[in-house]
Amino acid sequence: MVSVTPILLYKASWKYFPDANLFSYFDRFGGDIFGFTNIAILPLGVLLGFLLVGMIEEYAKHLAVDATDKGRLKNIDDAIELSIVAALGFAFVENIMYFFYIWQYQGIDTLYISFIFRSIFSTFAHILFSGIYGYYYGLAYFAEPIYQQEIKQKRGRLRKLLHKVLNFDGGALFAQEKVTQGLFYAVVLHALFNVMLEMNFTFFMVPFLVFGYAILTYLLALKRSHIEYKRVGTKMFWD
Repeated sequence: MVSVTPILLYKASWKYFPDANLFSYFDRFGGDIFGFTNIAILPLGVLLGFLLVGMIEEYAKHLAVDATDKGRLKNIDDAIELSIVAALGFAFVENIMYFFYIWQYQGIDTLYISFIFRSIFSTFAHILFSGIYGYYYGLAYFAEPIYQQEIKQKRGRLRKLLHKVLNFDGGALFAQEKVTQGLFYAVVLHALFNVMLEMNFTFFMVPFLVFGYAILTYLLALKRSHIEYKRVGTKMFWD
């Protein structure tokens, strides 16, 4: 729930540092159209804004996960579940803020519809984004043993080459890669969900979330997600 705080602080900073408001900068691209079809267009500024929202929110949830794992994770499954808990806390506070705003400015009638939609679709969307991210966070968390497995299976040759030539820590490089990959997927999915909302493509949301649920179920069912690895203290770039 506390992971909402960085977003609130960022928004509050606009009063004292107007240039920090990147959304106002994106408004300059309002005339640039990102077109899907003749009837489905999206201003580039809106798309950039959605990507920024996704980056801020997903990284805030990442900070919550990183602040609470502290050696408690036994397998990748635990990392996925912890990330889902972070998503639920974030969505809970975010929904309350949305409901209060709608109640104050749009009335109780609009609140009923928003309550049903956000309680079902938006909350599950956060679970989806964070759950997928959590899988890659788990790979990073147990980077050393998993990286050694990949070496044995002759994967990750580029990382191995960088380790030899530039003296990079192969496990740390693997961890950085996986966390970045997880955040990237979460941000893109988050932005895509917001685009569907903006363009009123509500008929795509159920297939989108069902497909996402299938992916999340697959990641939870993977054999490697249940193996209890021993963490070897790989120092990751956010530590």
